[in-house]
Amino acid sequence: MRDLPSSPVDQPADDPVLRRILRAAGIPQAGRFRAKAGWTSRAWVGEEHVVRRGDGRFRDAYAHEAAVAGLLRGSAVPHARHLAHGVGPDGPWYVSARLPGRTLQEAWPGAGRAERRAMIESLGSALRALHRIPVPAGLRPPWLADALAGGPWPAFHPPVLRGLLPLIETARRRPGQDSRLLSDADAWVRERLGLFAEDVPCLVHGDLHGSNVMVDRGRVTGLIDFAEASAQPADVELDTLLRWCARSAEYPAAPGGPVLEAGSLAEVPAWLHSAYPELFAAEHLRARLDVYDMHEALALLVHHPDPEVRAAVPGRIALLLSGHSHLDGLLP
Repeated sequence: MRDLPSSPVDQPADDPVLRRILRAAGIPQAGRFRAKAGWTSRAWVGEEHVVRRGDGRFRDAYAHEAAVAGLLRGSAVPHARHLAHGVGPDGPWYVSARLPGRTLQEAWPGAGRAERRAMIESLGSALRALHRIPVPAGLRPPWLADALAGGPWPAFHPPVLRGLLPLIETARRRPGQDSRLLSDADAWVRERLGLFAEDVPCLVHGDLHGSNVMVDRGRVTGLIDFAEASAQPADVELDTLLRWCARSAEYPAAPGGPVLEAGSLAEVPAWLHSAYPELFAAEHLRARLDVYDMHEALALLVHHPDPEVRAAVPGRIALLLSGHSHLDGLLP
C-alpha cells in the first residue's frame, strides 16, 4: 500500500485534518510535521510520530495493521510501534511512533555497495524474525477477504492460491479474452498446485519493497505498512521483493515519483540469500514463484481499470507458460 513515513519535518501541525487526528489519538497538537503523499493514504511525519489517513477503500485496513502490530510487540521484528487508530470525520487514521532513518528506496541511490549489502543482510534478519512470529490460522486483511469473496479489489495483494482458479473462471466470462490461452493457464496452474500441499503458513508482510523498509546507518530500523500482512508460505515474501528488484521502475514511492536506476538491485537476491537462506529453500522454488506471478497477472487481467494494462497481460501469461518471467537470471 506504499506509504511514505520519512523526510525532514518543517511545518507546524496546523493542518485541520492532522489536528483532528492528533486530538482523537490523545497526542499533543504541537511540534512540526511534513505532509507526504502516498498511493493509498496521506501522511504527516513528525519528530516523534507518523500520522496516516486512509482513503477509505480498504475496509478495516488500519485495524488489521494494529492487530499485526500487537503480534509483533516485544518481538525481535523491527517495526513502528502502534499508538492509536480509529475512524473519524476525515476517514480512517493510524498513528505510530516514528522510526529513525528513511526508507530503503530513498537511501539506496546514495549508498555504496558495502552499505547496500549491509542493509539487505539486515533485512534478511528482520524477515527471519517476522516469519517466526506465531500467526493465527487464516489471518487475512478484511478487505482482502472481501475481494476473495467477489467484492472489489482495491489493491494488488499477496497471492492467495485458492483464488487462482476462480480468477481464471472470471477471466473466461469477460468478453474478448483468449479462451485457449486461459485453458492453457488453467492446466498449467492445476499441474503446480500440488507444490504447495505441505506448506505451513507463517506471518508474511505481503508488500515488501523499498518504500516499506526503514533504514539508518546500514541497518533496518523497521518494516512498515502491515496492511497486507497475512498467514502465508514464507516464500510469498519473495514475490513482491523480487519483482521490485527486476522492475524497479514500477515501484515509485508515490505516483509520479522518482524510481531506482534499472539494474541497481541486481545483487539484492544473492545478498538476501546469504543472510536468510531458508527463505529460498522451498523445493521447486522457481516454479512456486511462477505460480505467484501468474496470480498477479490474472488479477491484473480481471481487475485492473486501465485497458492498456489489461491488454499487456496475455503476453505476460504466454511468457510464463513458456517457462520465462522477470525471474530469469535473478535467483541466486
